[in-house]
Order: sequence, then structure tokens, then C-alpha cells
Amino acid sequence: MKKNIGSQLALYPTPVTVIGAMNGDKPTWTLVAHVGIIGHDRILVSLAASHFINGVIKETGKLSVNIVDEVILPQADYAGSVSGKEEDKSNLFVYEKGDAATPIISEAPLAMECTVAEIYDSPGFESFICTIDATYVEETYLNGAGKIDYHALKPVLFEFPTYEYIKTGDVIGKCLSFKSK
Repeated sequence: MKKNIGSQLALYPTPVTVIGAMNGDKPTWTLVAHVGIIGHDRILVSLAASHFINGVIKETGKLSVNIVDEVILPQADYAGSVSGKEEDKSNLFVYEKGDAATPIISEAPLAMECTVAEIYDSPGFESFICTIDATYVEETYLNGAGKIDYHALKPVLFEFPTYEYIKTGDVIGKCLSFKSK
């Protein structure tokens, strides 16, 4: 029998990302695990309303979403532990600008440039609903058909209640292959 444990945010683990935005001529970064898909053409990036980067994103209307793997996890974790209000995080990652002029982390295996379409406010949070302008992937993480190979990419996941980073696991089956009779 299941026990009711109250209203809990229980949709974890989620991918760890670093959000980037241009603050004038310098990038600023923050660690975010509150990300999601809200359609085939929109993603959501939810940030505490007090984050420094929120104002930058609102001003530019653009952001990058950089997937974190084990290689960049130490810098990504640091990006989430200090405020952009108090520390210049522009040199935390080597970056290049994408076609939409957002900062893309050079070592990130995958990055998306996004345009903010809407902002949804909830108590203490601002959720940026974004369209995807471009997706950049290291060629080593593409399969023969030119699709992203997540078996090779292995994004880091975040589990909220315990504040732990998790590795992705083994394949247990193909979607829609468990037909019941």
C-alpha cells in the first residue's frame, strides 16, 4: 500500500545543466536542474527569482542550456554555489558564441541556444519558457543517422531530495515495446 507523504516535488532525477547568458560583453552562468520539456518546440528553465542571471535573461531574451557531463561537473557545481551578484563567473568556462550570440560552453557535450517566449511566475520562481533556436552537439555524440547518442553522451542527473548527482544507467527496453495482452 502506498503512503501519502504530502505535496512533494517527486519528478526527479532531472538533467544537470548550466544556463548561460551574455551580461554585456561577458557571459554569466548558473547551475540549473529545474528544466523540462513542455512540447516538441518548447523547453522550460525554472530559476529562483533571486538569481542574478534572471535579470540578464530578461534583458537579452536569450539563454543557452548546456548539458553537464562528468568532465565539466566540478565547474558546473561551482557555478551553482556562488552568486553572479557577488562574483564574476565569466571565466569559469571556455566558451564561444552561438549563432544567436548566446555563450556556449566549449566543453559541454550538447548545448541549445534559446529565445524566451514567455515567463511564468510562481512563488519564489521565474520559469522561462523558451523556443530552441539551435542545438550544438559534439560529433562524437552523434550516431550514424546524425541523431544524439545518449548512450555515449551520458548526461549527469540531479536528484533533489538528497542533492546528489547521478550517472545515467543501462537500457532496459525500447519505448512502447512492453505490449500487454
